[in-house]
Parts: sequence; structure tokens; C-alpha cells
Amino acid sequence: MANSDNRQKGRNKKIDFKDKSLSRLIKYVFSSHKVSLTVVCICIIISAIASTIASTFLQRLIDNCIIPGISEGFDAVSKTLYKYLSIMIVIYSSGIIASYIYNVIMAIVTQSVLRNLRDEMFIKMQSFPIKYFDTHKHGDIMSTYTNDTDNIRQLIDQGLPSIFQSLLTITAILIVMLNYSVGLTLVVLAVIFAMTKISRTFGGKSAKYMTFQQKSLAKVEGFIEEMMEGQKVIKVFNHEEESKKDFSKLNNALCNDSKEANTAGNILMPILGNVGNLMYVLVAFVGGILLISKATNLSLHGFSPITLGMIVSFLGMSRHLSQVIGQISMQVSIIAMAQAGAKRVFELIDNDAELDDGDVTLEYANKKEDGTIVPAGSYTGTWAWKVYHKSNNTTEYIELKGDVRFFNVDFSYEEGKEILHDISLYAKPGQKIAFVGATGAGKTTITNLINRFYDITDGKIKYDDINIKKIKKSDLRKSLGIVLQDVNLFTGTVMENIRYGNLYASDADCIKAAKLANADDFITRLPDGYNTMLTANGSQLSQGQRQLISIARAAVANPPVMILDEATSSIDTRTEKLVQDGMDNLMKGRTVFVIAHRLSTVRNSDAIIVLDHGNIIERGSHEELLSKKGVYYQLYTGAFELE
Repeated sequence: MANSDNRQKGRNKKIDFKDKSLSRLIKYVFSSHKVSLTVVCICIIISAIASTIASTFLQRLIDNCIIPGISEGFDAVSKTLYKYLSIMIVIYSSGIIASYIYNVIMAIVTQSVLRNLRDEMFIKMQSFPIKYFDTHKHGDIMSTYTNDTDNIRQLIDQGLPSIFQSLLTITAILIVMLNYSVGLTLVVLAVIFAMTKISRTFGGKSAKYMTFQQKSLAKVEGFIEEMMEGQKVIKVFNHEEESKKDFSKLNNALCNDSKEANTAGNILMPILGNVGNLMYVLVAFVGGILLISKATNLSLHGFSPITLGMIVSFLGMSRHLSQVIGQISMQVSIIAMAQAGAKRVFELIDNDAELDDGDVTLEYANKKEDGTIVPAGSYTGTWAWKVYHKSNNTTEYIELKGDVRFFNVDFSYEEGKEILHDISLYAKPGQKIAFVGATGAGKTTITNLINRFYDITDGKIKYDDINIKKIKKSDLRKSLGIVLQDVNLFTGTVMENIRYGNLYASDADCIKAAKLANADDFITRLPDGYNTMLTANGSQLSQGQRQLISIARAAVANPPVMILDEATSSIDTRTEKLVQDGMDNLMKGRTVFVIAHRLSTVRNSDAIIVLDHGNIIERGSHEELLSKKGVYYQLYTGAFELE
């Protein structure tokens, strides 16, 4: 009920005309295509003038050719007739050529603008913190790239040229009309005023609901994407009917918004068409009276004498004018949708990038016999932190050893909801540290803090005695190899997916990494081996095989520190043994953080940290913790489950 009330409140809101998204979009378009759009404007002016001037020749044909020809014969007016026809052909041809040129140019400009916008959105999106993707539906983000940019396309490709040409045409027609007859022009202006009021009423309503339609469409697409990703869960729990009901609610909202928008838009054109017909009749009626008054020498105050050709030309121009006003009114919904689309696009572009004020970088290095660390131009097996000291303008190279320490760390995803409290721990170089505990205890959160997917609320984390806030994030993450619980494989070959960990790795390096992860055996048995194409997140592979590829991907990066976030949680016992053997080889000489529900996978850890509700309650080796007969002992012996 509350959602319904909120929805209704949203429906009662008016369009925010102070929103600057539309003007920003227009500036964006003009800033990068000044020359092209100048040519377009010239062509539109030619087209608008051509369509208007051609109407004036109709008056001349009637008054100077047709009427004299009736009384004097065709031969007397033939030269004048051919002259007018030739001029009209030139004018119409110029208009056609100008229209063709500006439409071609606008198609090029439009696609160029959309390409630039998509590039800018995607580039900016790569700089967003993980929190952005955790708090925004992926389908909603996708809608910005598709529906919102398509609405912008309609505005640039159709709306802006149409509005500009229509305004020029109206101006030109009114100038010609005033030159013919001020009185008849006043009649036309009165009807135009009525058409404008109607357009504002129905067009405004259509525009408002077009904006709501965009938001509803994004919600529908986001929901569909969620359902597609969760189909197995839906079927396992027989949630199909409930999913249908949820979709029906969103789809009905989209239907209602679209119905309101299109109803108002569809009603507008017939109304304007009939008002235009009324203007046509009024012009004919008043024009007829003026002709009669001229024939009877009756003077009408305020109305200048008029000819039959002028009236016929006036009728044509009034019809053209009503059509042009109708075209402008139809652009209202396009403008509203483009405004809504531009707002969402620019909101994405303007979103805050991930903060990174670190200046400590990671460098290849050499270690001299005296222990001095010096930079190297290529990979040597040794890494060093490059630390610049502003105080004395010196640069120091500190060997990357993998010493990670937490000092009284507190963390909250949301204010007031603490996830980690007063966490102090250490991982010495080359140690394997395991985190165990119930779901929600804070295991994964700790690893997210190490690679700075999130920043701590309080306390300090040091990496080789350097505060990680001082380390540039890209370099920090370069030193960390991560194997996540949820495997993401990309469309491409197996080789390309492994090389994702190190784009400079050779095929031999990738194969070596696969062998290290014990993935080479099953990969060579695939139809095309390492060249087997993977699609749909590697759906043709088993969960264990997908995990082995992700481990090989981390191995080819050859990082000094590894984070394994429940890397074996979805692997069968036999595959787990293969993975464990490979990981044991990979972990030699590296600092490793392991998160696992299977306690059998952490027995050989140097230290096991037991977490409970964001607090460390036990720490020690497997044997030490068993001897204490505390929580870990109870977990290991099955006295109670991790969950």
C-alpha cells in the first residue's frame, strides 16, 4: 500500500523544467560537431525557405498566368508560365538536395555523439567503486546504455532538426502572410494560439508520462535480468508463480505509464488536425468575403485588397502551417524522453569515481648482494614499493614481502551497522592465513578491505609497513591475486580467459599456469583445447572446471599475495584434491589468505582465524586450536555447524 501511495505521489509530480540535462546534452552535441552542425543549419534554412517561397509562386501562377490566360489565351502567358515553373523546379530541387545533405550529416553526427557518450559512460564506469555495482541493479545500468541513449538518438537525429526547421518555416510563412494580408494573418495567428494551448495541455501530459515510462522500463529490464541470472534458484524453490506476480506488477506499471503517454500523444494529432481544418475553412471564408468586397468595391476596415491567387496561396500556407505545428507538438514527447535519458546518462557520467589518493607504486626490482633494492625495467621475480618522501625529496624502494597487518580495524557497509569490530591480525611474509566462521561473520569483508574494494571506518591496515591508503589502488591490486567464490568467465577462448590475469602472458605462460592449477588435463580434452570458445559465463563447463580456469587466471598474474575466497566451496572432493595440490605449488613463497567453509582445506594453514559477528574469537594453528577445545574444536568435530 505504501508503495502504491509513493507511486501516486510520483505521478503527481510535474516535469522539472529547471533540469539542465537537456541544455547540457545540446552543448555536448554542438561542442564536438560545430562545422557539421553549421552546414546542417544552412541546409535547414535553405529547405525551410524553399518550402515557403514555393507557395508564393502559386499565387503568381494564378494571378499572372492562369487568370490572364483564360481571357487572353495560353500563348500570351506561356513565357511567364514556363519561367515560374522553371524557378519552382529550381527552388524545390534546392530544398530536396538541402534536406538530403542535412539528413545524411545528422545521421553521422548522431551516431558519433552516441558512440562518444557510450565510451564516456563505460570509461567512467570502470572507475566506479565496487559499492556502486553492489547498490545498483545491473539491468537498470544496462537500460542507460540502450533505452536512454536511443531516446537521445531520436532527439538529435529527428527532434532538433525538425524543431529548428519548423520554427524557421513558421517564421517564413508568417512573414509572407503578413506581406499578403494582415487581416488574414491575424485570423491564422488566433487559431495558432489555440493550437499552442492544446499542444501544451496534451503534450505536457504525454511528456510527463513518457518520463515515467523510461523509469518503469528500466525497472522491468532490471527485474528480467535478475530473473535470468536466478533461473536455477527460481526453479529449485518453485518460485515461478511468485516471479510472475512480481513481474506483472512492474509490467502493469509500465503499461499504465505507456498508455497514459501514448493516449495523450495520440489524441493530440487528431485534435490539431481538426483545428487546422477549421483554420483552413476560416481562411477560405474570410478570403471569400474579401474577394466579394473587392468585386463590389466594399471597403472592409483593416483588410487590404486581396486576389484569388493570394487566397489560394494563403490556404496552402495555412495547411502547411498547421502541419508544422503538429510536427513541433509531436516533438514534445521526444524532448521529454531525451531529457529523462540525458539525465540518467549524465548521472552515470557524473557519479563519483573511486577515490585514490595513494602515490606509492609497485615496481619491478632487483635485490643486490648487500640487500639494497633497485628498480628494474622488466620482471625479475622481485617486486618493490616505490615510496616518494616529500619531506626530503627522496625516493625509497621497499621490497614487497607480503606482510599484511590490521590494527584495531572497524568497518560498516552502512552507518550504524558495524560488520567488523576492533580487528587486529597479522600475516607474515609467506604465511597462509585462513578465515573460518559462520556466514556473515566478516570473512569476505576482511579480504575486501585488503584490496580496498571498501575503505575501513576506523583503524589502520599496513602492507609491508606502508599504510595501504598511501598505496595507489591499481598497484595494490596488482600485488594481489584473487580467486572468488563466484567465477566470472568472459566470452572468448579458454586461453583468452586465462590470459585475462596478465595480458602480456604468452601462450606458454598460460599453459604453465593451467598446469599449476591442475586445469591442463581437462582443458586439453575439450573439443578445441585451449582454443575452445566459452560463452554464457562458461556454461558448457562444470563448476569445478570453471573454478580451475579462474585459479589458472590468478596464477598467470604471478602475484606476491593470494586471496582465495571459498575457492573450493563448489568443487567435488576429487577436483578439490587437484585444486589443493595446484594451489600448494602456487602458494609457495607467497602470503595467502584463504576463506573456506570446508575446514579440511585449511588444516595446513600457518594460522587459522575464527570470526564470529565481526570479532576475532580465536587464532592459532590447526593443532593449537584443537588443543584449546574452543569454537574451532567444536566446528571441526561437528559439535555445531558453521551456519
